[in-house]
Amino acid sequence: MASADLRQELDCSICLNIYTDPVNLRCGHNFCRVCIDRVLDTQEGSGVYTCPECRAECQERPALQRNITLCNIVGSFRSTQPDQEETGIFCTYCIHSPVPASKSCLHCEASLCDNHLRVHSKSAEHILSDPTTSLGNRKCSVHKKILEYYCTEDAACICVYCAVGEHRGHKVEPVDEASEKKKMKLRNVLQKLITKREETERRVQRLQERRREHQEKAAGVAERVTSLFRDIRRQLEDLEKRVLSEISRKEERISDLIQQLEIKKDELSRKMRHIEELCKMSDPLTVLQEPDTGDLCDIESRERHDDRVHGVGDLDVGLISGKLHTGLSYIITGINVWVYVQEPADILLDATTAGNNLHISGDMKTASRSDINQKRPETPERFQYNQVISASKFSSGRHCWEVEVRKSGIWRVGMCYPCIDRRGDQSYIGDNDISWCLCRNSNQYSVIHDRKVIRLPDNIRCDRVRIYLDYKAGQLSFYALCDPIRHLHTITATFTEPLHAALGVGIGCIQISGRVRS
Repeated sequence: MASADLRQELDCSICLNIYTDPVNLRCGHNFCRVCIDRVLDTQEGSGVYTCPECRAECQERPALQRNITLCNIVGSFRSTQPDQEETGIFCTYCIHSPVPASKSCLHCEASLCDNHLRVHSKSAEHILSDPTTSLGNRKCSVHKKILEYYCTEDAACICVYCAVGEHRGHKVEPVDEASEKKKMKLRNVLQKLITKREETERRVQRLQERRREHQEKAAGVAERVTSLFRDIRRQLEDLEKRVLSEISRKEERISDLIQQLEIKKDELSRKMRHIEELCKMSDPLTVLQEPDTGDLCDIESRERHDDRVHGVGDLDVGLISGKLHTGLSYIITGINVWVYVQEPADILLDATTAGNNLHISGDMKTASRSDINQKRPETPERFQYNQVISASKFSSGRHCWEVEVRKSGIWRVGMCYPCIDRRGDQSYIGDNDISWCLCRNSNQYSVIHDRKVIRLPDNIRCDRVRIYLDYKAGQLSFYALCDPIRHLHTITATFTEPLHAALGVGIGCIQISGRVRS
């Protein structure tokens, strides 16, 4: 009896089986760790946690303390009862101490240990199975006979009397045979589920990789967005200062005129006092000998001064609006370039098109003028002059790249169709109707197409240029990469053929930046 009493003390009150990794709560009650964790999970969000035994409450989820002493007792007990944990079913006839059952008799509705099994009846009606606690479910509820058959039409387990009774004429199979068929179907289903789970795992892995890639890219994009907004704020502040300066310039001009008129007024007052004094004199000689001070010239001068006052006019709101609109347009254009053009790519020069006095670097990104003839073979593709085009061509989408100019006083950068002439004056980039370029000559910038030149402002000081192409929209824009970035000019055209990037070097060298984006 002592062994049976000990066995009862080792049962978890939740699963009713022997403890597995026993832990205790603050109130002292013990449970399997897995069992109490599940109970606490169901209480999550209720605002209070309770012990399943004594209902002791705790506002926060209680910490589980491993009961080492109870763990050792359970371990010792299991070592003396090695098979007990396997089924948890004990012999029906061993009443003095729990002995694990080896088989269950469906006819007797009893479980037997090895000793009682040896003396058990061997007749056919005593059907033995693995140890089970659901012996009642193994018999027909109507005839109290063992369920030996399976009706496939009604999908029900039946006894021999059911087979010749209400299920007469139905397709009936022995339960073992029907069970094997069902197991075969289940194995097929299991294999499909395994395949589906493996595919799901692969999809999860791919999504995790995509998430990592997204996180890496997002970090860089977030940094660039922060930099973009910082640059926008700075440009807006600069624009605000310029517009406000234009507004205050008119006020300063009026203030200057007021100051000049105040001086003129003082001068006129002084002359008036002098004239009044002369008019009061009685000596005619003194009056006649005094130089004239109130002649017509002074009056006309004052009238001209008054004309200057009237010529000041009102504040030119249209001019202010124009400056504001232009400044905002430059900022918006810069944003559009950033938004639409993001992914880095490479653009390489095609050495087979380079003129023989043009040196092309090994990485195909730098072109420099050379006094030494490169002695490349003369082919129809090669330019007569110091020009070269890109190996890649653009026939759709938006593209952007940068050009760095080092120690170069004369150069041209732009786009051209592949059919551009390679020899003669008409082969220069911009000197025909199938090429467009930005040109620098002795710090004078201009845009050239079909030999038509558009001069740009003289105050451009920059050694790096950005080129932005929107093929579908028919726009080719040039930017000076100074601080802040400056929009130089946008060419509008209808592109009908693929475009190549084109470089021409008069003095020095030009480098296509690796930061080409499309």
